[in-house]
Amino acid sequence: MPSPDAELRLSARGLRCRRGGRRVFAGLSFELRPGEVLELRGANGSGKTSLLRLLAGLAQPSGGALHWQGRPLLPGDAAYACDMAYLGHLNGVNADLTAAENLHFAQRLAGGAGACADPAAALQAWGLAALAAQPARRLSQGQRRRLALARVWMGRRRLWLLDEPCAALDSAGERLFDTRLAEHLQAGGAAIVATHHALTVPSAHLRRLDLDALAPC
Repeated sequence: MPSPDAELRLSARGLRCRRGGRRVFAGLSFELRPGEVLELRGANGSGKTSLLRLLAGLAQPSGGALHWQGRPLLPGDAAYACDMAYLGHLNGVNADLTAAENLHFAQRLAGGAGACADPAAALQAWGLAALAAQPARRLSQGQRRRLALARVWMGRRRLWLLDEPCAALDSAGERLFDTRLAEHLQAGGAAIVATHHALTVPSAHLRRLDLDALAPC
């Protein structure tokens, strides 16, 4: 008989984070299920980026527990890494490669065509098809951000961890993000998003976590 948490994508219980000897947050708990997005709120320094880095495995919590699919999430969990895509403040775009070459390189790193959507489809989905042959250095900041998001989308990962994904995007780019995020959730994916851009997903699928309430006194 499956455990009560078997359907959970990700859960945190009493998570604590310290950075530079300072407590960033403590007592952080949440549950994220398929089709849900967790919107992280809080002032600068409240721990949004720190939390995303913890969840991406780039740092370790100072206390508490993380579970993925009902089992403890331990450092270096390969199955979790294959299910998760992280996008931080940096786009991770190679300026010397074209937009298409950047995605083909990401595809090879992910294990080839069977592991990813087609790079051409990713460029089309993010409004970059006409720029496929352009070196990334010639793209605007907003276009580079779209390219980074196209890489996340192309990877077919069930969990997206996104830190200010709409940074540098114009209104058309924000609408594209809203559309692609909604599609991801409708397909059973989940996401945790730190953003100043109001997410437009239906309220039944949207959850919010205010890190200001967990900030140290």
